[in-house]
Amino acid sequence: MQNHVEMLSKQEIEIQNIDHLGIVAKIVNAIGLVEIINNLIGEEKGEKINPGHVVKVMILNGLRFIALLG
Repeated sequence: MQNHVEMLSKQEIEIQNIDHLGIVAKIVNAIGLVEIINNLIGEEKGEKINPGHVVKVMILNGLRFIALLG
């Protein structure tokens, strides 16, 4: 078995700063929290935002507020 290591140039590397909120948002998406909440609570016709997304925003907003205090 042979290991292959490829070096990337600076032009090929893209760095993005997603901070802790981006990481938490990705985890919420990965575990399907929005869908779980929507399945448990249900969705209403005509609603502009579903319950799962409300909870996701509440989590992210709460973490943002805590970060500002720290």
